[in-house]
Amino acid sequence: MNDYVLSVLLGIVEGLTEFLPVSSTAHLRITEALLRIDLTNPYWKMYTIVIQLGAILALLLLFLGRIIEFLRTFPEGEEGDRTIYNHPLTLTMVAFVCTAVPSLVLIKLIGKHLESIRIMAMALVIGGIVMWVVDAWSVRRDPGTKDVEEMTLGQAIWIGLCQTLSAVFPGTSRSMSTIAAGQVVGMTRSAALEFSFLVSIPTMVAATGYDLLKTLHPRHVEGAEAIAPLVMTGHNWIVLAIGFVVSFIVALGCVEWFLQWVRHHGFVVFAVYRIVLGTLLLIFGSHLMAM
Repeated sequence: MNDYVLSVLLGIVEGLTEFLPVSSTAHLRITEALLRIDLTNPYWKMYTIVIQLGAILALLLLFLGRIIEFLRTFPEGEEGDRTIYNHPLTLTMVAFVCTAVPSLVLIKLIGKHLESIRIMAMALVIGGIVMWVVDAWSVRRDPGTKDVEEMTLGQAIWIGLCQTLSAVFPGTSRSMSTIAAGQVVGMTRSAALEFSFLVSIPTMVAATGYDLLKTLHPRHVEGAEAIAPLVMTGHNWIVLAIGFVVSFIVALGCVEWFLQWVRHHGFVVFAVYRIVLGTLLLIFGSHLMAM
């Protein structure tokens, strides 16, 4: 397949799935297997990391106004009832730290052994069931937290720790783990979703930067592969740029649509999709990887 067409397809997959609770990692892995991309090639390893930056940029652009608002009202908050300890910006960074520290430790211990299609399939199914149950349970009770400005420190710590699952178990989905965690501790769908997006910004920047460092500077990380400077030809830069731009544009539209969908329909359709996809992967995954 033409590299430019291939880059467009991968950019679309990344943009569509990065912020939906369906696991972009699993979808990229499936797509790469179907398109027979050589994942031992350092260039394609770097490519799949960089196009995530396009999706991150889209999210940052969409939430720029909200972030500026938080900066303007720090630390008292919009209603004047917040402090430096429970302002949304503080809680976002608390959740990030609660994700980053245990994730780094656990990934070094077990992360490299959990990237198989089978593990991802199981994570998709289990995550789908959890999301379905939590969403159905949460709408039957009166949520105590209807906006991120009402969140507590304890909720932020809990969500950050739950997000660790997505870093350690590919296929779990960062969005799924943070949204479900938020609903468990009394947040509405919209509040849990907004905080999920806010936490995604520092988390994805740090995770993507770390992965890129491992690929470009393997001497700092045992077992990583380097990208020789000569590999980055003009053609490769163009292919990379196409994936980045496509990922950015698709993610921009996807996040807007997702916000509107959740307000009216909830997360059940994504839970069902995860369960169906995970089940199909458990049945046909070995054939997929053998292609």
